[in-house]
Amino acid sequence: MTTEPWVSVEQVAQHLGVAKDTVYRWREHRGLPAHRVGRLWKFKLSEVDDWVRAGGADDEQDAGGTTARKN
Repeated sequence: MTTEPWVSVEQVAQHLGVAKDTVYRWREHRGLPAHRVGRLWKFKLSEVDDWVRAGGADDEQDAGGTTARKN
């Protein structure tokens, strides 16, 4: 059985095609799954992908994680 490696913020940003600041913002405000290891944040790409598929990165959400209304 192989285990999935932990990846860095830089690797998640590259995987998703976004800036590192966006990854940090999503972790803080939208619940992007991450695990703190000392001073660093580590991620599992399968958890990140599941979060994206569930709509976690949806632009329709505001910073509080609720869906914004369209007018």
